Amino acid sequence: MLSTVKQNVFLFLAFHKIFIQKMKLIYAVFISAISLTACQHSVSKKIVDIDMKELKTDNYDPDFKVAAQEFADLKVLRYQVPGFNQLPLQQKLLAYYLSEAALAGRDIIYDQRSKNGLTIRKTIEAIYGTYSGDRNEEDWKKFEVYCGRFWFSNGNHHHYGNQKFFPEVSEEYFAKLIKQSDASLLPKAATESVESFLNRIKPIVYDPTIEPKLVDLSPNIDNVLASSVNFYENVNQKEVEDFYSNFDSKGNAPMWGLNSKVSKENGKVVEKVWKLGGMYSKAIEKIIYWLEKAVIVAENPQQKHALQLLIDYYKSGDLKIFDDYSIAWVNDTSSRIDIVNGFIEVYEDPLGRKATFESVVSIKDMVATKRLEAIAKEAQWFEDHSPLMPEHKKKNVKGIIAKAITVVMESGATAPSGPIGINLPNNEWIRKEHGSKSVSLSNIIHAYNVDGATSGMLDEFGVNDEVKQRIKKYGDLTSDLHTDMHEAIGHASGQINPGIETTDKTLKNYASTLEEARADLVALYYMIDQKLVDIGVMPNIDAGKAEYDSYMMNGLMTQLSRIEPGHDLEEAHMRNRQLVAKWAYEKGKNEKVTEFIKKNGKTYIQINDYNKLRNLFGQLLREIQRVKSEGDFEAGKQLVENYGVKVDPLIHEEVLARYKKLNIKPYKGFIQPHYTPILKDNQIIDIQVNYPDNFFEQMMEYGKNHSFLPVRN
Repeated sequence: MLSTVKQNVFLFLAFHKIFIQKMKLIYAVFISAISLTACQHSVSKKIVDIDMKELKTDNYDPDFKVAAQEFADLKVLRYQVPGFNQLPLQQKLLAYYLSEAALAGRDIIYDQRSKNGLTIRKTIEAIYGTYSGDRNEEDWKKFEVYCGRFWFSNGNHHHYGNQKFFPEVSEEYFAKLIKQSDASLLPKAATESVESFLNRIKPIVYDPTIEPKLVDLSPNIDNVLASSVNFYENVNQKEVEDFYSNFDSKGNAPMWGLNSKVSKENGKVVEKVWKLGGMYSKAIEKIIYWLEKAVIVAENPQQKHALQLLIDYYKSGDLKIFDDYSIAWVNDTSSRIDIVNGFIEVYEDPLGRKATFESVVSIKDMVATKRLEAIAKEAQWFEDHSPLMPEHKKKNVKGIIAKAITVVMESGATAPSGPIGINLPNNEWIRKEHGSKSVSLSNIIHAYNVDGATSGMLDEFGVNDEVKQRIKKYGDLTSDLHTDMHEAIGHASGQINPGIETTDKTLKNYASTLEEARADLVALYYMIDQKLVDIGVMPNIDAGKAEYDSYMMNGLMTQLSRIEPGHDLEEAHMRNRQLVAKWAYEKGKNEKVTEFIKKNGKTYIQINDYNKLRNLFGQLLREIQRVKSEGDFEAGKQLVENYGVKVDPLIHEEVLARYKKLNIKPYKGFIQPHYTPILKDNQIIDIQVNYPDNFFEQMMEYGKNHSFLPVRN
């Protein structure tokens, strides 16, 4: 999960030089937890097949203020949508309708993350909007921080750490807030008094034993009962696994259970499907309303067909139709406007089966896409030359559609904090037979890059001047390249053995971590391969070493700035990075391939042999692909539990202390742009884009204009 680079004969470097000279996009983001310094140097090379006119509409305003607000451990940014104003009206309308469809599903993520999520959110909105007391006192400011944290996490569990968090004000003050707010806006039952509502809401907000952890992936427990996500009710893990064991997941089967909640009614395990007329119907009705408007202004028959299939899926809840839609979506390669909308990723299900709602609306970045295509067209070469066992390699890698996109709108699980790279669809058989789309979110990357340019992280954690200068020179570019390889090549590589079922059944709660590790390892294995130089996406092997330096530093140390003392790693991507880095460190320890060293009382990561480290990455890649291909649960479990979960408390303490001195917020997300239709004679003649700068105001506006679900679903 990083970003993108490529073209032909050092094209990415030429782009980089142009964009710096023109104060345009710097394509980069700093791997996961770290915000490294922005690239200060570029290497001059000839540009191949680029018309300077193509860059005309891709300008970023150099005076645009990216940073907006900070609170708790969070920083809220803004992103620009370059090129939007130059779109023809039809494409503007399409982007607008799809953005409204995205926002229409926003309530769903709150309910998915907790059955109490919408109750808490509507309580917060009532207080924040109508509280008549003193808003200058310290307790109000503390409560305001809680509101911000809740909105940022789409609930009261940390969006990365999974732990429940609490208001830093007393229950008495919380009661005062409710009593001095408009009671008609509180999510009370019809006959419920304010006092009764208070007695009900206070333990939901304050009791640490009520829904303590969003997703608990601890071994040897019932992960369903231990997790607070609202995917299961009145059922245990065995009952869920037994229920889905009756579904045939071999061959061209849908991802069963992707769009439903499982509960027990009258002693029988049943699914509540998320569809029109089913669970979340009111929100889905609005999604369909806006998608139907989008169909009318679709760019071409292929896009119209795909959107209609998405509507049919929402109406029926039929996962086979969702597969048909996914195939149609992959095959639509000519549309400029694109959308991801639906129940997509399973990271927040402890069993890796249920998907959260998300949506990303985008414009194809025509210039940056040329870079991605250079890598995608070499997919078969990368597969053939990978260290995988021969039987685990794809003999014919299907079309990987690689492109860079300019994000127009994000909603659900992708907002406020979302990805910088996407590779879909997730269904393995579709990827194998029809290919996939791999995208890099170029304007999101640009915003991160601008904000992180002066973070100080590299100077604090870089082991020596050679490493620091190498990362300053190449780090942002090769982090982009890592994302390209991770998304376009990594997720698309390898195959499951015939007769082996899907990873939600075979690898269960370890599937997501292992898949992200596998994709990272593909990127890392090729990062110092001459092939990347030969196809023009990397200037030299030394550049690839910058990514090795950054990755090992992050996986073994700096990402620990994101978790609280005493906690294990819970989030799949954090687990994956530590698994990869720690396994490589341990296996190369005797030869000191990588080592922890001390200088002036501080700990640093030093790589002594990059080629041996690459060989270790290849060995681990081979093993994780074997685990996936053969469905070896026990081996996968041991890899994750032994290398990806436990945190060295002394290193963690040191990282937190050093990080605190830098005064950097470890988590970042975004305020979304706002789109306003311009009317003349009741006809839309234009869509105007504006960039709000207040996260709290946007959350209140969304609660007012884009909320369709009851508090109980």
